[in-house]
Amino acid sequence: MGERRLWVFGYGSLLWNPGFEHDDREIARLCGYARSFCMWSIHHRGTRERPGLVLALDAQRGACCDGLAFRVVPGGEAAALAGLRERELISAAYLEKTVTVRLADGRRVDAVTFVVDPGHAQYCADLSAERQAQVIARARGGRGPNAEYLHNTVEHLRALGIRDDALERLAHRVRQIAGAAPGQSAVGTGALKE
Repeated sequence: MGERRLWVFGYGSLLWNPGFEHDDREIARLCGYARSFCMWSIHHRGTRERPGLVLALDAQRGACCDGLAFRVVPGGEAAALAGLRERELISAAYLEKTVTVRLADGRRVDAVTFVVDPGHAQYCADLSAERQAQVIARARGGRGPNAEYLHNTVEHLRALGIRDDALERLAHRVRQIAGAAPGQSAVGTGALKE
């Protein structure tokens, strides 16, 4: 039997800020889940008074999500998991799960990732694309503007050669809203389809 190593699957902010030491990173696909702005952010990209939105893996039959699998350096497993849990489980809206991902070279590895708890109060899968854009354009949390989170994700996915059309459209719409004059609504100026 081969060496057991800890892999972590990232699909949002982990793409550009994993926060742990790794000695390999590979494009990977996880099936059975979709990357979606389906979770209210009340800490990192919003506040309790003005929540933002963050990406989560939402269980969906037939869906697949492309991201990165990171192989944690030997001996760094405990620190990596502790850091990830502190960051991702801040409000218990994510569930830690071990999933099987397929790497770009065809290998399959088990990886730790964080999926949304559909029973949690922060779960919000029913928001229209336009509502998502309006929220993301205006929210800000402890780690900065919500729009920055969206744009960083889109840019890093592009750099990896991963296309996510829904996120591309959302990023375009958020830029439109940000370009509107203060106090003026950008709704109706090329709004996203719901």
